[in-house]
Amino acid sequence: MNLKKALLLVSFATISVIALIYGVSPAWFSKTFLLEANTPSVDQSHILRAVMMLYIALGGFWLYSAFSDKFRDAGIIVLALFCGGLVSGRLMSIMLDGWPSPLLLLYVAMELAIVPICIWLLKSDKH
Repeated sequence: MNLKKALLLVSFATISVIALIYGVSPAWFSKTFLLEANTPSVDQSHILRAVMMLYIALGGFWLYSAFSDKFRDAGIIVLALFCGGLVSGRLMSIMLDGWPSPLLLLYVAMELAIVPICIWLLKSDKH
């Protein structure tokens, strides 16, 4: 299987699961993964559900790109920008706010790893 296609498919699956975990039940997500005792406010739930749909939209583009020769490189570029933007914000938050929950540190590692993989795949015509 083409490595670009495989990365896009794995990214689609991963972001879809993460999105649903965030947005289907923000209270469950907050208590289970962020270890928060308080139920999220209406505004916090609103943000998590908006992020859920943003992630699903991007995941849908990656799924489409995986099966489209014309859009495959665009999908990899968007994936690199998405992960690069997220990890930049997360690193800024670590510097300004301190260490987040372990799950969010896992996200930092995942997003940080994806960017150089995307760059490598874009530079190599074989994949």
